[in-house]
Amino acid sequence: MNFSQAIQSGFSNYTKFTGRAGVMEFWYWVLFTILGTIASGILDAVLFPPMSYWSPLSDIFTLVTFLPGIAVSIRRLHDTDRTGWWFLLVFIPLLGTLLLIVWWIQQGSAGDNQYGANPLPGGRLGARTGA
Repeated sequence: MNFSQAIQSGFSNYTKFTGRAGVMEFWYWVLFTILGTIASGILDAVLFPPMSYWSPLSDIFTLVTFLPGIAVSIRRLHDTDRTGWWFLLVFIPLLGTLLLIVWWIQQGSAGDNQYGANPLPGGRLGARTGA
């Protein structure tokens, strides 16, 4: 899955909390949100007064990516054969987030698991689509 496919998947599955999301789909989504946050912050600083406490572009970007971000995070946990309820660890400062990052980095379950079919062709981390 490439960058644009991952973003498209994130938005088209923004309320899909079932199934699985591969490593690249998740991390491309994270990269997209980081880059989008930086870009909207820069645009807010340029377009709106620097003393303004309102950042409309950043706020809109955050609202648009909030739910899809949770959904892809839960699907990523499913890929590692963990329930999406583990996402609540994000509310435990530092330790919870670090544990989630470790799980998100891990390779998904080989083959099908209780949450669905393997999202990667051939079931391998490095597998690529089409060429």
